[in-house]
Amino acid sequence: MLAPLRFLWNATRGHRLRPWQSPYLRWRVETYSGMHAETLTARDVLGFVWRTRGELWHFLLWTGEIDREAHRRM
Repeated sequence: MLAPLRFLWNATRGHRLRPWQSPYLRWRVETYSGMHAETLTARDVLGFVWRTRGELWHFLLWTGEIDREAHRRM
């Protein structure tokens, strides 16, 4: 359960109070949804998160699995 939080913490570095301004998250939203990163607003990002919350949750769980596997092999 900590891995999804760790991913979000790292992905919003420098923009933790305004994660929709994170260049990394903007790029990820653009790549996944096709919306243009430079025109994204807080409303756009939060709407995207709400609409795709199930898929995002699965993605965050997957990042945890990858993280655990990477540390297990070390």
